[in-house]
Amino acid sequence: MGETHSNPVYRVGFLYSVTGPYRTIAQDLYDGARMALDEVNNDSAFAFRLVPEFRDPAGVPERYTEFCDSLIRRDGCKHIIGTITSLARKEVLPTVEKFDALLWYPCPYEGFECSENVIYTGANPNQHILPLFEHVVPKFGRRVYLTGSNYIWGWETNRIGRELIQACNGEVLGEKYLPIDSVDVDHIIEDIKAKKPDFILNNLIGNSSYALFRAYQKLGQEDPEFAAAKRPIVSCNLTECELGQLGEAGIGHLSTAIYFANQTDAENTEWLARFHEFAGADRIPSAFVAQGYATVKMLAQSIRRAGNDDVPAVRHHLMRKPVQTPFGMVQIDATNNHAALTPLIGEIGEAGWFKIVSRADHAVVPDPYLVHFDADDFRRKVGKPGAGNLRVVS
Repeated sequence: MGETHSNPVYRVGFLYSVTGPYRTIAQDLYDGARMALDEVNNDSAFAFRLVPEFRDPAGVPERYTEFCDSLIRRDGCKHIIGTITSLARKEVLPTVEKFDALLWYPCPYEGFECSENVIYTGANPNQHILPLFEHVVPKFGRRVYLTGSNYIWGWETNRIGRELIQACNGEVLGEKYLPIDSVDVDHIIEDIKAKKPDFILNNLIGNSSYALFRAYQKLGQEDPEFAAAKRPIVSCNLTECELGQLGEAGIGHLSTAIYFANQTDAENTEWLARFHEFAGADRIPSAFVAQGYATVKMLAQSIRRAGNDDVPAVRHHLMRKPVQTPFGMVQIDATNNHAALTPLIGEIGEAGWFKIVSRADHAVVPDPYLVHFDADDFRRKVGKPGAGNLRVVS
């Protein structure tokens, strides 16, 4: 910690792979963080400055560990914001715990983890795949095809998807994985063509996901049975920042998120105006921009309340009071360090936007281990159209 104009300076580490296989997501997270940093550092209400120490691991797992160690031990960062994949998060977790730092993880993930040294500001399974299935199963059917990148996000999210389908007496028709960045999707498309699932759960990331959408669009053009309106691809982590990669191949397919840019509430309208001033009028912010922004604001507000950046004090004050974000007031649950968030379901439209088709009526309390999941209740919810906790938006 240093001093500038008598105000303390707190160094904050950032681990975002703005190069590499998931660079599009990382850039949105980092841009959201930069916007929040600019606001904090120019707001007299914050009697300190946040100085970012940015590192780009380029998606290489070993670099995350190396950079995390140097950020904490050499640069004096008590707080690390970032990592995108669960593979990267698990790489840095031992280092963060060893030095009692705090990792702020801003992405949706597969759940089944809880560390007192991690603040999970992204959605967990009861805030993404569970509401997604509550929406799509009554509408399209109970026969699903599972796809995923060959690492923990794909494995675990598909495992949960399988259990949800089994809970409602459905059927998993196939399950295929690709190495990260592989675009070899032809065998997956052929299998989907042969088995005709009611919908495809997409847990691929980056170029693999884009290749699947393009190939599926071609299949739909050849056979109307595979049109998005009839047998959609549904995703738990697809946002506006990737729609440009999909083009028309994405139209009509579905994703869940905690933020879509075309929300019409006054808070989002005001935040969008500030974002466009920061990033340009043509830029459409994704949930990752909003999460990158919100995570920095949560940290800054907690430092402000604590009076310093010491981890125990920051953690204590973070739990005491919710923080305003682009997606509403967010409270971190003191029992598991996860955020209460409001799930949305969006249908990809033209021009890089999602049409919000369903939304939860309230923030969903985080349940990362799904200990409160009731199979009988889920079966009842998906037993008829319009059931579940999500409100259909016309």
